[in-house]
Order: sequence, then structure tokens, then C-alpha cells
Amino acid sequence: MPDLAIAAQGLSKTYRLGFRARKVQALTRLDLSVAPGSIYGFVGPNGAGKSTTIKILVGLVRPSAGCATLFGRPVDDPRARLAVGYLPENPSFHDFMRPLEVLRYLGRLSGLSGAELDRRAEALLERVGLSGARDLTVRKFSKGMVQRLGLAQALVHDPPLLVLDEPMSGLDPIGRKEVRDLVVELARQGKTIFFSTHILSDVETICDRVGMLLHGQLVREGPLQALLDGSVRSVELRCAGLDEAAAAEVRALAAAGGPVPEGHAFTFPSIEAASAGAALTLGRGGRLLALQPQRETLEETFVRLARASGAPARDALAAGGRRAVG
Repeated sequence: MPDLAIAAQGLSKTYRLGFRARKVQALTRLDLSVAPGSIYGFVGPNGAGKSTTIKILVGLVRPSAGCATLFGRPVDDPRARLAVGYLPENPSFHDFMRPLEVLRYLGRLSGLSGAELDRRAEALLERVGLSGARDLTVRKFSKGMVQRLGLAQALVHDPPLLVLDEPMSGLDPIGRKEVRDLVVELARQGKTIFFSTHILSDVETICDRVGMLLHGQLVREGPLQALLDGSVRSVELRCAGLDEAAAAEVRALAAAGGPVPEGHAFTFPSIEAASAGAALTLGRGGRLLALQPQRETLEETFVRLARASGAPARDALAAGGRRAVG
């Protein structure tokens, strides 16, 4: 059986802060198992311990207790680190360098050289959408462009494992989709991706497994669908062709509803009520356009767990963007 891409047992981390060396517990007995070739989403509010976990995995921070391995090797083994491509939350490069110079420089640090490195740097620049910026220095890059360059440098030595801290940060919707597509493509090629993110819709779109971290503890972990409450919360019915009297009859069975550009939309509290509404719509000469059950989303699951744990609502959900803060 192949080694897990990431395995952690009992990871704990205590920081000492301030003049009095006050103890702050960032992680408490964290266990992780990430299979090769999977896409693992790591979510949690600010201060939950996500960045501490990632820094332990890439060897930047030592745990106070516990251990972690990458493909069976301890994280402090240099051979383990060669297997990792790392994108920090806020990547930073020498601002006088051009993107190809950055990739060649970092490629040489990873043991690459010559024509192979040149070809790889050129291909990665194209892959992350920066070929049109090849002649610009990094100081002229936007935050999103720096993020793309950070993703390229994580890939420069073709590692089997990518550890990405907020890979979608600073990207516009098109850039986010391109990065999501790249992550899925890399997983199809057999690479393992472990990433933290604020954007829960991205987790729902591409992840095989999800871990939810609260107060330094992993409170939920597993396949995405296993984490969600599968029960139907409501059912939306969209229809066309109803006159005012028929629409009023259907509305009497619904929890809410009214006219929309294509006809009418109604929300029913249960599948049974929606079925009765659909039958009445057809019986009154209407046409069904959509009948969609509404289930709990990952965002709703996360907020529910965060509130149950005592995390402030403002940390559990950032307004307006289907985002968990952290």
C-alpha cells in the first residue's frame, strides 16, 4: 500500500507571546490523512491553526508535540521537502526580477538547470496566464499576478505534492476558475493538492475531502458529501404559463413565491408540498421549468459548526462572498 501523501498524528503547537511569554495553543492533537492524488480542502476561521499546520508540514515551524510525514518521510527530512511545492498565503519575490528570472532562479535552487529549466519556466508562465507579462518586473505586478507567479514557482520542480495557502487569494473570477481548473488537471496527473481557502464554493467545486479546523482542533473531516446534511431544507419550483388565479392557488401551498421574468417561482417547505404544487401547476395548464431541492451547503455547515463551538459569527462568515474567514 503506498504511503499517504500527508500523515499527521497528534500535532500540537504552543506559542509563547509577549513579554510574559503567554502561552497560546494554536493546534491541539491534530490528526490528518491525505491520500495520494486527492484534493484536500482545509477550512477554518481566523486563528484556527490552518497556517500553523501548513508551516509544520513544509518544515517552517516545529510542532510542540506529535509528528507528520510526507510520503512516509518525516517533514524535517530534506528528501521529504523535495516532494513539496509550497505557495505561502502572501508570496513575495525580488521586485526587480522578471517572472522568467524568478522561475529560473528558484528552479536552480531546486536542482534544475539548462534547457530543461528554461523549457519548464516558459511552459509554467503560459500555464498560469503570465506569458503576456514576461517583460514586466515583479514590482509592476498586481496582487493577482504575484499569486499566479507564486503558483508557478510551486510547480517549477514538478513535485508530487502541492501545499497551497490561499491559492485563490487576489484573483478575479476568471483567474479563480483558471486556478481551479489547473488544480483539477494536476490531480488527474496524479499530484496531491492540500490547500486552505476562504472561498468555500471553490472547496465544494473541486475537493475530494474537507477538513474543518476550529480552535486548533479538527472538528469535521471526510468526503465532502459526508460532511453535509443531506436532508432537503426546501424545494424551489419555477414554472410558466399560469394565469393569476392559478398562480394564487399554487402560492397557497407554498411557503413563499411570486412572479419572476420567466413566469413564477415558489418555495415549498418539503418534497411532499412541492409535489402537490407541481401537480397543481400542471393541472392548471402550467409548464414546469425547474424543480430544485435545496440542501445544506458547505458554507452553512461551517457556520453552524463555528457557532456551536463559540466562534464569533463575524469570524465564521464574511459577508457577500460565500467565504469563511481564516
